[in-house]
Amino acid sequence: MDKTINITLKVWRQRGPKEAGKFETYKLNNISTDSSFLEMLDILNEQLVNEDKEPVVFDNDCREGICGMCSLYINGHPHGPDSEITTCQLHMRRFKDGDTITIEPWRSAGFPVIRDLMVDRTAYDKIIQAGGFVSVNAGGAQDANAIPIPKRDADLAMDAASCIGCGACVAACKNGSAMLFVSAKVSQLALLPQGKVEAARRAKSMLAKMDELGFGNCTNTGACEAECPKGVSITNIARLNREFIWAKLKD
Repeated sequence: MDKTINITLKVWRQRGPKEAGKFETYKLNNISTDSSFLEMLDILNEQLVNEDKEPVVFDNDCREGICGMCSLYINGHPHGPDSEITTCQLHMRRFKDGDTITIEPWRSAGFPVIRDLMVDRTAYDKIIQAGGFVSVNAGGAQDANAIPIPKRDADLAMDAASCIGCGACVAACKNGSAMLFVSAKVSQLALLPQGKVEAARRAKSMLAKMDELGFGNCTNTGACEAECPKGVSITNIARLNREFIWAKLKD
């Protein structure tokens, strides 16, 4: 038999980036524990529309844990209380009947609020753009083993590439640092021979853009790794620092 719960939501409402926001409280009854967190918010918005009130604005897309759009801060955790999942993968069975759930947007100078729970994460796109291109041989197709890569390096590069750019690391960091994100994007190329040509320029440019966009400094508390929905390791930050120092020495 389908189990249902009654919950109270404290939701951050803010009409725009330059306007003051506040928490508003809503009651929801008979929410199925099999429903996802975003489905619960859909139910809330349907209730608000039926009451001639403005629905809550929140970001979502794939609802499969791939796109990173569902950037919600839930009860003090990016993406909620479960580890290594995105908000869209969080289900209401994680909560109990009578619970109060606090929902906020990411809190960072680099991610200004657009409205309610939706933030502007285009800063990440600008950091990626600062990383530039990767030089490749555009001639004839190479054989699969033409560029041998040790399995350990390939595995580490794939682990770094699993970053979906959701911003949970920034939201978890007390300084609002984007170092885990930047280090993952640098590492996925720095570990491979194809990424060596522009390696020095890439590390310097992406870190400079991160600082320019208002993200804070890393103090190695490890909160970013703990809250990352894809389990990206902070060892990538150490690799980014080495890449940056090497680039400066080459200069």
